[in-house]
Amino acid sequence: MEEDYRIIHSPLEQRVTQGNISVEVLIYRGEEDTGWILEVVDHLGGSTIWDDQFATDKAALEEALSTIEAEGLASFAAAQGRTMH
Repeated sequence: MEEDYRIIHSPLEQRVTQGNISVEVLIYRGEEDTGWILEVVDHLGGSTIWDDQFATDKAALEEALSTIEAEGLASFAAAQGRTMH
């Protein structure tokens, strides 16, 4: 019997809004995994996922907020399966 793959979501996940643009900052990992995945989803469902995993959920959130500050939310608003390095 195949076991279910369980996803753990960080309590640090949040919605970030600047002006009239909002994105969801998702931080998650598999139950058996140690690295955290960072994903930013725009209002249309476009997704930006970082290639590298993060040692902690806090480090992932700091990266997301730093990128948002540097590039602005508009850089995520039209994302279509974009990946960050």
